[in-house]
Amino acid sequence: MLDAAMTAPCHDRATDAGDRDLPLARAAAAGDAAAFEALYRRHAARVHGVVLRLAGWQHARAEDLVQEAFLRAWRALPQWRGDSAFGTWLHRLAVNTALMDLRARNARPGLDGDDGDVIDALAGADSAGHGTALALDLDRAVASLPPRARAVLVLFDIEGWSHDEIAMTLDMAVGSSKAQLHRARRLLRTRLGDFA
Repeated sequence: MLDAAMTAPCHDRATDAGDRDLPLARAAAAGDAAAFEALYRRHAARVHGVVLRLAGWQHARAEDLVQEAFLRAWRALPQWRGDSAFGTWLHRLAVNTALMDLRARNARPGLDGDDGDVIDALAGADSAGHGTALALDLDRAVASLPPRARAVLVLFDIEGWSHDEIAMTLDMAVGSSKAQLHRARRLLRTRLGDFA
């Protein structure tokens, strides 16, 4: 059950927006704040979702990272060439922003733990907005993974990235990406027990 749930990549809403984003992106690149706001409203939920997973379900941290990602997008938009869909470009920029934060936290003593405090915070959270109990358990289990294993799992199983893309982005060998994914899945199976 776990493998089936984790290996189905997210539907890429960025490609659904397709042509609708292009005129807005061009206008925003020229400094049109209203066009950028429209792009923000269109893509904020998807960006927030991936950043929240990468941040280990730390909501305040994820909010900061989403703001940082959109600020970077606003600044970089004039250089966007349109080689990929705007949503794809923005999504990659947001993932890179979250991963840079993860790297910075891993480099600082005391911030590279297993995020045990995240589980404590989630344990007291109201599950009404989080779907089924199993989904909340899965969210908690993913949040409890070591940061690099969590990043590989989210990027591979949820976002649909290849090991080559993950290795390049996380500055690791392809074999390390595969090993981290195996580790993350093994830890999830252990933590989810009968549901896995």
